[in-house]
Amino acid sequence: MDILLALALGLGLWQGLVILTDAPHFILPSPLRVAQAMWNSRVIIAENALVTASEVALGLLFGSLLGVATAIQLALSRTAERIMLPILVFTQAVPVFALAPVLTLWFGYGMGSKIVMAVLIIYFPVTSAFHDGLTRIDQGYRDLAQSMGAGKYQFLRQIQIPNALPSLGTGLKLAAVYAPIGAVIGEWVGASKGLGYLMLLANGRAKIDLMFASLIVLACLTVMLHISVGLLATRLSRYAGGGGALRPV
Repeated sequence: MDILLALALGLGLWQGLVILTDAPHFILPSPLRVAQAMWNSRVIIAENALVTASEVALGLLFGSLLGVATAIQLALSRTAERIMLPILVFTQAVPVFALAPVLTLWFGYGMGSKIVMAVLIIYFPVTSAFHDGLTRIDQGYRDLAQSMGAGKYQFLRQIQIPNALPSLGTGLKLAAVYAPIGAVIGEWVGASKGLGYLMLLANGRAKIDLMFASLIVLACLTVMLHISVGLLATRLSRYAGGGGALRPV
């Protein structure tokens, strides 16, 4: 209901801006013109949306798995944490978007470079969030594990991971927002399919209504992905709070 209300408000503001500014349609098309373009070009939009959605989904999957594996390794090894964590932080000083031309050169103009771009842009948020959850363990849990003679891996499996699941959920929700950005940036740099490519193509041919239609579809995909990942994050939080972890006594 809130989403529908926000959508109606956004459309109203958009139409009001068109009326107040009296902007030509090739600068700011009305919602009706964009809706018509979306319907008339529904086949090509759907085909390119499927490509972008596949890139985002695969990038989110691989990036999340890589981030989870890295966070666990950092939590298990103090040496790895001291060496790798500063490196991970330092890599964030390099804009990932600047690597898009290089990734396109290395992985080609197909889906590969876009998937890698999405992986790189979500890898750090997932790793950082999950690692933070794994290391923020109350002393009571540590005392409980020590009194029960739990080893490093048992402590990780029974206490650290269950209690870090809410943090992982937070990282995944951020990743769901960032992954489409990485895929579209990659498509802007070099692609023959995808919503980013379609937006550039429409802009070059002065089909601004089609460009807006592609942008709206991309926004809808991002919102749907964020909602889906948000539901997963909620389930993870419930598991962590419903007995998935040992409780100190």
